[in-house]
Amino acid sequence: MDHSHHHHMEAAADMSDAGMDMCSMNMLFTWNTKNLCIVFRSWHVRSTAGLIISLLAVVALGAGYEALREGIRRYEAAAARRAETIPRQAQAEVNKRAHLIKAALYGIQNFYAFMIMLIFMTYNGWVMLSVSFGAFLGYLFFGGSTPATKETACH
Repeated sequence: MDHSHHHHMEAAADMSDAGMDMCSMNMLFTWNTKNLCIVFRSWHVRSTAGLIISLLAVVALGAGYEALREGIRRYEAAAARRAETIPRQAQAEVNKRAHLIKAALYGIQNFYAFMIMLIFMTYNGWVMLSVSFGAFLGYLFFGGSTPATKETACH
């Protein structure tokens, strides 16, 4: 009689008993931080200190998004000013290059926004509050020249 499957089940039970903690994926709102993973399996919160550091990192990421948006706005304004100062015949090439750079920045901004959305979608209240607080700080420090309404739907 083959009992090999029985040994695999025992080994799995031994690993869980030995403290192998797995990431929990919540699809409902929760304040529970046990086995909380943020986007990546390697970003696994295992202690109170780890939770605090992770929440501060999430705040920084949220604020960083607003800093990136402000940097892009400044680049666009500088590119527009530069385009006005060059001869008419050279503008097409300069505008093509500026458009390529703006397209790359747009892609980076969208990737960043979707990553923040995934962080928010841990459905963990502490993480969600940290995302929102980061957005608040980012707008406070970097969003002075922009309206408070958002033009993107997801973030």
